[in-house]
Amino acid sequence: MPGDIFVQEELNDNLREECGVFGIYDFDGGNVAETIYYGLLSLQHRGQESCGIAVSDTNGPKGKVLLSRDMGLVNESFSAKKLGKLAGDIGVGHVRYSTAGSSTRENAQPLVLNYVKGTLGFAHNGNLVNAPELRRELEYTGAIFQTTIDSEVIAYHVARERLNSRTVEEAVGRAMAKIKGAYALVIMSPRKLIGARDPFGFRPLCIGKRDNTYILASESCALDTIDAEFIRDVEPGEIVTISPEKGIESDRSMCIRPEDQGRCIFEYIYFARPDSRLDGVSVYQSRILSGKYLAMDSPVEADLVVGVPESGNVAALGYSLQSGIPYGQAFVKNTYIGRTFIKPGQKSRESSVQVKLNAIREAVGGKRIVMIDDSIVRGTTSDRIVRMLRDAGAKEVHMRVSAPPFLWPCYFGTDVPAKEQLIAHNRSIEEIRQVIGADTLGYLRIERLKEMVEGLGICDGCFTGKYPIDPPQEDIRGDFEA
Repeated sequence: MPGDIFVQEELNDNLREECGVFGIYDFDGGNVAETIYYGLLSLQHRGQESCGIAVSDTNGPKGKVLLSRDMGLVNESFSAKKLGKLAGDIGVGHVRYSTAGSSTRENAQPLVLNYVKGTLGFAHNGNLVNAPELRRELEYTGAIFQTTIDSEVIAYHVARERLNSRTVEEAVGRAMAKIKGAYALVIMSPRKLIGARDPFGFRPLCIGKRDNTYILASESCALDTIDAEFIRDVEPGEIVTISPEKGIESDRSMCIRPEDQGRCIFEYIYFARPDSRLDGVSVYQSRILSGKYLAMDSPVEADLVVGVPESGNVAALGYSLQSGIPYGQAFVKNTYIGRTFIKPGQKSRESSVQVKLNAIREAVGGKRIVMIDDSIVRGTTSDRIVRMLRDAGAKEVHMRVSAPPFLWPCYFGTDVPAKEQLIAHNRSIEEIRQVIGADTLGYLRIERLKEMVEGLGICDGCFTGKYPIDPPQEDIRGDFEA
């Protein structure tokens, strides 16, 4: 973004997911940079702080990679002229969020590593819990790091394992045996495109095909954008290798039992686009179900059901369908603001929430409103949105949340903060209701989560404190993240 006056400011107290990845290999030799661009545009919701594209020509000099990375949105960072200079038939792309203090150009992806066996282009979504130990191990053997992200730790380990492996995919498997945590990887070698997911499947990854071109993407919506056919999801623990000689090869040696898997439930509640399918489950249908469950478990008499845009809208529709209360629009979102803008100064009368969101008086005046949002994290803006509805004439405001209360932090790529910063920490639901000023407050029941995703193995550690993997002893999320 130009200038230094732009700062991060969320629409409300919602979460951030940290990355989206995209990989492509055109077996016919066509240039892929423009397709990566459109794929990243469709994944922009997964990361809006930095982006990048790396491409290579498999018929050109071996190991030559063209790389372009920048801060900001995809359409701000890549012009037609810049894309035209990225000539190559294989490539990877990345969009990124970061935790506070780590939004720098140096930490933008993809990463490109030149080493004795050649060159790797590398994109990663997720967080490792053992990144500090792995990093120290590498530093004590002479490694010099250019970033503070654990993606570079993974890339180094893949490069190191490649020295004693027959193939790149074997090196990826050996590195996966060392790393612990959440990762969806897309790796470009001089002649192969490789995708991998951690054994728990925290982060999504799928495979697509368009003519003689193969694609790896965080979400299936990216395949729809480029008119590609969805083939299947990469399974948790699976490594897929794509090459003209052998098509799609699969290594499932690190896969674990389905009941032990731990997909991030917030992919279905909030992160993923509603038009995506993750591991065979429709995100849209999951959110419809969450709203229906809220209506069944936390009913209330009201005149209108509304969602906090955009993430609360589908769950609000589900609540309406189940309850019979009409669904409507109560808010107008300023879509031109995006995620970054000049934050009003402390003495300014302009509210950062109201700059982005405004209530429609004609829609809510004199009515009893059920307002659906996907989460309450710190509670810093929910009260302002409730007040906004009251100021617009709402007679009652009943808040319903399509997730259980946050009680624990996340260590796997979602920025759920330390529990002391969570509004639900040491507060009852009634106390939270008083803080945000709603007439009633209801959360989704924990047992409903698996029903939302058709029984898939999920991680609900941020609600229960029970994680699929032991969390790190120290909270290192601000130092090593994707």
